[in-house]
Amino acid sequence: MDNKKITIDDVAKALNVSKTTVSRAISGKGRVGATTRERILSYIEEHNYVPSAMAKGLAQSTTYNIGITMPEDFALVDLPFFQKCLTGVCEKASENDMDVLISTVGITDVSRLEKLVKNRKVDGVILTRTLTDDPAEELLSRSGLKFVTIGTGKRNGVVRVDNDHEAACEELTSNLIKQGTKKFALMCGNSLHVVTKNRMKGFINAVEAAKIPNKDAVIFEDVLDKDMEAIVEKIVGSDTECILCMDDAICIKVIDSIKKRGLKIPKDIKVASFYNSTVLERNTPSVTSLSFDATELGRVACETLIKLIKEESVPTKTLLKYEVLMKESTRKTK
Repeated sequence: MDNKKITIDDVAKALNVSKTTVSRAISGKGRVGATTRERILSYIEEHNYVPSAMAKGLAQSTTYNIGITMPEDFALVDLPFFQKCLTGVCEKASENDMDVLISTVGITDVSRLEKLVKNRKVDGVILTRTLTDDPAEELLSRSGLKFVTIGTGKRNGVVRVDNDHEAACEELTSNLIKQGTKKFALMCGNSLHVVTKNRMKGFINAVEAAKIPNKDAVIFEDVLDKDMEAIVEKIVGSDTECILCMDDAICIKVIDSIKKRGLKIPKDIKVASFYNSTVLERNTPSVTSLSFDATELGRVACETLIKLIKEESVPTKTLLKYEVLMKESTRKTK
C-alpha cells in the first residue's frame, strides 16, 4: 500500500473495523475497547498515517470548511472588493488546513445560506455585507453556528470586523473643509446597507463640527442610476463646491455626468469618493478618496472566525485602519 495515500477507509478495512471506530480511536472520544484502540493506533503509526481534513472532521465532528457569503446583487465595479476580501479569507483558511465554500445571499432571500447551514456543510460563516435589518444575521443567530460579519450592525452579541468607515469619512470631509470647501452634496447608495449609514454619519459629524448649515451639506439618499443625470444637473446648477460620493461606483458615474456637461474637475466643481478602487485610480484627474485594505479585512475576519470555532476569546468588534488619499480632484484652484 502507498503509505502517502492511506485513508481512514484503508485503516478500517485493513483492521476489519468501522470508520467510526477508527475516528474514535484517533480522537480519543467515544467508546472503543482498549485493545482495538491500541491496534488502530499501532497500525497508523506503522504506516505513517496522517489524517486528512475529512478524517479529522469525522474524528472531531467538524467539516474543516468555512462558508462565506457574497451579495447576489453587487455591481460589477464592486467585484474587486469582494475578490480581494475572498483572497484574504482563503489565505487564512489555507494556513489552517480549511477550505472555503461560497454562498450567495439576497437582501431578502437567504435560502442558499439556509441550505448550507441546515446540511452542516461548514463550521462557521463570514458575511461580507451587513444590512440594517439583516435576514442572514437572523438566520445564523438562530442556528447557533459560529459567524463573523464584515461590517457593523445593530444586533447585539455578533462578532464584527470592519474598516472604520465613520472615522475615515469624517476625516476626509474635515480635510476638505480645512482646505476651504464649505458647500457639499453627498451622493448616497442603498440606505439598507449599514456601510452607507456609517459613512453618512462620518460626513455629518464633520459638517456639524465645522458648523456648516444643512442647506450647504445636502444629502441625496438612495440615488438610482436612472436619476443620476438629473441630480448631477441640479447640483452643478447650484453653488455646490464639492460632490462627495458614497463609493467608487457612484463616483465614476458622477464624473461622467460632469464631463458630459463640458465642466472641468476640480476647476468647476470638486469630486471625492468614500471608497477608492482601480476604476478611480485610472481616472484623470486623480480622485480624492479613502483606501481600505480588503485583503487584510478578509484575513482578519477569517482568523477571528477560526478562533471562534476553536472556542477562543475574540473581541466583539474589530476596526481596521484606513488611508485618506488627497488627490487632484479636490485641489484648490482659486
